[in-house]
Amino acid sequence: MTSRLMIVDDDALVRSGLRLLIGGDPGLDVVAEAGNGRDALDLHAADPVDLVLMDLRMPVMDGIDATEAFKAGPQPPAVIVLTTFDADDYVMRALAVGADGFLLKDTPPAEIIAAIGRVLGGEPALSPSVTAALIKQVVDGRGNGPDQRARAAIDSLTDRERDVAMCLARGASNAGIAAELFMSVATVKAHISRIFQKLDVTNRVQVAIAMRDAGLV
Repeated sequence: MTSRLMIVDDDALVRSGLRLLIGGDPGLDVVAEAGNGRDALDLHAADPVDLVLMDLRMPVMDGIDATEAFKAGPQPPAVIVLTTFDADDYVMRALAVGADGFLLKDTPPAEIIAAIGRVLGGEPALSPSVTAALIKQVVDGRGNGPDQRARAAIDSLTDRERDVAMCLARGASNAGIAAELFMSVATVKAHISRIFQKLDVTNRVQVAIAMRDAGLV
């Protein structure tokens, strides 16, 4: 089954390059392009897509506001944000509103296709090293005290799920969590899926935010 994609970037050359790159994969079909978030939302409303490659800094509506609107609307697509810098504040903010991953604009073509495949398969497209950098920004920006709603959400986790959540909040990879907690990678993935469901989040950075707001990191 072919997955339907939209490219959202205010640079026509970037859109053209991504279209050519993605067009080489028979399982992916770029069916729409937009130069800003508002146009992207309108296009999706008229003809929904499965995944959006989203630039962050655009006129009219930037990628953060557009990502938040996509995720709050009907038939929300997966969203991979595009950025120039691997620890850009814009990326952290986009992940906080529900983006499923991010790609640097100079990512090799094969890795872009692989990242799209992972996200379409329900996995995050987040490099552990960059996830750790983003989480550090979250933790360094912690407030003065725990939030009771966040603490209640964390309290819904089992002890083992909380152990995994603590590892996620440190930016650990699935393999790293498995080694630290003496479990299989498959078991780690199952715990992460339940953590996402219980905390009502879609990515690891949001878990870190929840742990921070609960005063646990």
